[in-house]
Amino acid sequence: MTAITPKWDARSLGPVPHDSSYYAKCMVGGIVACGFTHAGITPLDVAKCNMQVSPTKYKGLIPSVKLLLKEEGANGIWKGVGPTFVGYSLQGMFKYGLYEIFKDAYSNLAGEEGTEKYKPLIWLAGSASAEVFADIALCPLEMTKVKIQTSQNGSFPTAFGAAIREMQRTKLETRFPFGSIVPLWSRQIPYTMAKFFFFEKIVQLFYTHVFTEPKNSYGKGTQLGVTFASGYLAGVICAIVSHPADSLVSQLGKAENKGKSLGAIAGEVGIVSLATKGLGTRVLMIGTLTGFQWWIYDSFKSAMGLGTTGGK
Repeated sequence: MTAITPKWDARSLGPVPHDSSYYAKCMVGGIVACGFTHAGITPLDVAKCNMQVSPTKYKGLIPSVKLLLKEEGANGIWKGVGPTFVGYSLQGMFKYGLYEIFKDAYSNLAGEEGTEKYKPLIWLAGSASAEVFADIALCPLEMTKVKIQTSQNGSFPTAFGAAIREMQRTKLETRFPFGSIVPLWSRQIPYTMAKFFFFEKIVQLFYTHVFTEPKNSYGKGTQLGVTFASGYLAGVICAIVSHPADSLVSQLGKAENKGKSLGAIAGEVGIVSLATKGLGTRVLMIGTLTGFQWWIYDSFKSAMGLGTTGGK
């Protein structure tokens, strides 16, 4: 009797099968990785957003934080932490969970040989597809966060619930809840494609040229060290790639830009300003953020027995 060769399936290649339980755990890992890290760097985010929309007033990270503390107290540097936590928890759930789903689906479409040949394209397609849905979940909360952080003190509610209600009440002006979805996609999709592509590629390079034994022969500490280093380097790259669009999202929350088109705002601010104002702060913020996100995500996966992400 001729033995039947099992059909190749990307969902069976890891330490455990990629079933519904695996994907659900990855979604929870994404929530933990993104919600807490983004909320934790809210002071950097407040300073960065204000540097983007009022560069003559807010000059540099430390001076901006000091000025916010002087004018608004401790609450001034933690504005928007509520919508940040909720929004990026939802985004992380879809970003990481759907990436695992799309990556496996596209790998199975390509087949075994195609997956090996076109692996970078699968990373890019999987991350882009996941981010489309992640941003739909994020958009209303990101719009609220930016409005809170860039409004003059006392001109807009800073409490989470009150801010959401005010955004809804003024939705004809603010275009809430999805008025920023296009600039958000233009920022987040390239950012996430860079984040996942360069992370996967750098991890692959580590296990090809530095740690040359089979990945599973190294302890969890080493694997998570590779995860953090790869995530940090990927974060620096994607911060630079996505910064102009990030600046544009911040400009949309500025009162003076109400009703203006994206093209008009870009023309007034200038591409050089969009690409450079607040970039140093964002590189520091996103590099650290991305490194810790990947480390937290892979730590969670490892604790759940799912193994770390990436490899040869």
